[in-house]
Amino acid sequence: MPAVSVSLPKIEEASLRGKRVLLRADLNVTFRPGTTEISDDSRIHSTIPTIELLRIKGAKVVLCSHLGRPQGKVVPEMRIEPVRTRISEALGIDVRPADGPIGQDARHAVDRLDDGEVAILENLRFDPGEEANDAEFSRSLASIADVYVNDAFGASHRAHASIVGVAEILPTYAGLLMRTEIEALDRALVSDERPAVALLGGAKVADKLGVVENLVPNVDAILIGGGMVSAMLAAQGRGIGSTELSEEELTAAEVLLTDSSIKAKLRLPSDVVVAEKFDANSSSVEIDVDSIPNSGYVLDIGRKTVTEFVGIITSAKKVIWNGPMGLFEWKPFARGTEKVAAAIAANDYAFKLAGGGSTVEAINALGIGDKLTHVSTGGGASLEYLEGKTLPGIAALMQG
Repeated sequence: MPAVSVSLPKIEEASLRGKRVLLRADLNVTFRPGTTEISDDSRIHSTIPTIELLRIKGAKVVLCSHLGRPQGKVVPEMRIEPVRTRISEALGIDVRPADGPIGQDARHAVDRLDDGEVAILENLRFDPGEEANDAEFSRSLASIADVYVNDAFGASHRAHASIVGVAEILPTYAGLLMRTEIEALDRALVSDERPAVALLGGAKVADKLGVVENLVPNVDAILIGGGMVSAMLAAQGRGIGSTELSEEELTAAEVLLTDSSIKAKLRLPSDVVVAEKFDANSSSVEIDVDSIPNSGYVLDIGRKTVTEFVGIITSAKKVIWNGPMGLFEWKPFARGTEKVAAAIAANDYAFKLAGGGSTVEAINALGIGDKLTHVSTGGGASLEYLEGKTLPGIAALMQG
C-alpha cells in the first residue's frame, strides 16, 4: 500500500541536541461561548508525543500555532495564553511565553531556553504576514530556530508562512501526528480492506462532492445522512418540506446521481425524521421519504434507515466517517448519529477513520474515541486529502 509518509523526513533520524526547533502545531482549540475556557483540548493532546520526543532528543522547543481568525490584528480574546496553560498542565512543565510571534522579545525568550525546555509564540495570525505567506515574516520566524518541524496536519491545507514559508528556509521534518494522519488517510484511500463503507453527513453536498468522487473506486457503499439528505432527495424530485437549497447544492447532488459508478454505491435514507419547526423542542414525525410534507425540516434519518446502515457498518472491514446523520446537538434528532456511531464503535474487525469538526464533537460527546482506529484532527485538511489534493504543507515537507 503506497503511503506519502514514507518519503517524509523523520525527526527520529535528526540530531537535535542543543538545537532550537520551531514546532508548528495545530493548537486551534475551541472555547466555551463567550469565554477563554477551552472546551476541547484534543488537538493539544494529539501533538504532545511530538513535543516529548523533541525534549528527549535535547531540543529547545519553540511551539507556534494560529488561534481563531484575528485577521492580522491583536485580539485579546484570541491570545495563546489559555493554550500555554493547558499545554503546561499536559506536559507537567512550565511552557514559557515567548510573545512575538516575531521580533526581539521572541528571540530573547528562545535564547533563554535550555535543552529540553519549551516556549510558545503568540498567536501567529496576529501578524498579517502569516496568512499572506509573507517572505519577510517567514524569514523572521525562521531566524529564531535551527530546525523546523511541521506537526500541524490540520493547517497544512493552507499555504501560510508557518506552513510553507519557513519550510523553504530551515531543515524540515514531519512530526509524529503529521505522519500518523497521513498514514491513516492513505489507508482509507488505497487499502484493499473490503467490504468498505463511507458514511457521509454534514450540511453540504458540494463540500463532499470531490471526496465521493475520489472514494468511489475503493468503497462498496456510500451512506448519506445529515443535511446532505435534503439535497439528494430534491435532486430525485422528492419533496423536502421547508428546506431551502442553493443552486450549487442541487447541482452537486445531481452530479452524484447522474454518475452511474457513484449512483450504484449510494445508499440514501428510506425514512427520515421531520420536525415541524427548526427548533430543538419542535414536534416531529418519522416518515418515509416519499411522504415528506410540504412544510417542516428533515433533521435525522429514520429507524428503517438506521437498521440498514447499521447492518452495512457491522459487516464492513473499513469505515470512513465524515459528518453526523442528523442534528445530533439537539437530543430529539440525535438517534441516527448515536446508533451508527455505536455500530462503528462495536465493529472490532474494521479499520475505522473518522474526521470533521462535527463528527469529532459527536465522538467526544459519545465517548467512543478509543473505539476508532484514528480520529483525524484535520477538518478541512482531511477533506482535501480525501479528495486527492496535494496539501501545501505536505508538499513543502516532501521538498524539505
